[in-house]
Amino acid sequence: MQSDSLGFPPETTAVFVVVAVAALLIDILAHRSHKPIGLKSASLWTLFWIAVSLAFAGFLYYHHGKEVASLFLTGYALEQVLSVDNLFVIMAIFAWFKVPDGYRHRILYWGVIGAIVFRGIFVVIGTSLLALGPWVEMVFAVVILWTAILMMRAGNDDEESDDYSDHIANRLVRRFFPVYPKLIGPKFLVTSQEVEADLAKPENKDFSFKVKQGVRYATPLLLCIAVVEISDVMFAFDSVPAVIAVSREPLIVYSAMMFAVLGLRTMYFVLEALRKYLVHLEKSVISLLFFVAVKLALNSSDHLWHHGYNISAMTSLYVVLGVLALGIVASFLFPGKKQQDA
Repeated sequence: MQSDSLGFPPETTAVFVVVAVAALLIDILAHRSHKPIGLKSASLWTLFWIAVSLAFAGFLYYHHGKEVASLFLTGYALEQVLSVDNLFVIMAIFAWFKVPDGYRHRILYWGVIGAIVFRGIFVVIGTSLLALGPWVEMVFAVVILWTAILMMRAGNDDEESDDYSDHIANRLVRRFFPVYPKLIGPKFLVTSQEVEADLAKPENKDFSFKVKQGVRYATPLLLCIAVVEISDVMFAFDSVPAVIAVSREPLIVYSAMMFAVLGLRTMYFVLEALRKYLVHLEKSVISLLFFVAVKLALNSSDHLWHHGYNISAMTSLYVVLGVLALGIVASFLFPGKKQQDA
């Protein structure tokens, strides 16, 4: 594990910022419509984001060497794998709020923006806490270990059975806005006039709703995006310490998470289509959480007692890629009941 700052020059930071901003602009321009994203398109875009990430890894390799590039790739791969569980939760949220396919990528876009902002905050806090002493890494290890145990105990519970009506984000939005329980296009907030126009439509003639003049109403899309954002913040409490286990250098940690997050919007639609086939992928996520907890614990205890046992950056990269590949292969070799039914 890299335990000291790598001292990146301003040029490297500038390249990262330019590539990240350009990637965001490309994503905005490419997905402006509200048409559903098909599996083929989502797969091609996912490959594009992976190529962008590998290109940045190549830049790091050329300018900073093999170890720095391997640290970035390990953090990137780890964030991608851990994000799988978060995307499954988002699928359950979309199903509960009955969000149409054409509107899902718009919610995911704002979810990505929120993830970029909150992960930046958590990375700064997390890397700063590590300066307090090696015991902080032990605390991170316990947090990640407990998350892995909770996921393992949850087993194969169907996330779509979750009830989000009493979710903290749902209640928070309702505290500030009254809710109109029907969608009006892709809008998050609508005026009382728009609500009246919607109620005047023939299909809503039997729907009773009292409209207050001069009031802005939240739609189910706003409730949905609030739940998605809060869920992602909770997920970041686990994923940020996991990637910090790879390196303490903030640029390595944040760039790895940033490039992984940029590809999540299109990867969601790939996973949604293949979810019933990747039945053992969550086991890979749990296994990697256990691995990261052990890695953090070893590094922390080495600082405290100098036993000399550590897991190198290249070994971490091989473990992450190997466990991910094993989960995918096992899903096709040993299909679950849902896959056999399909």
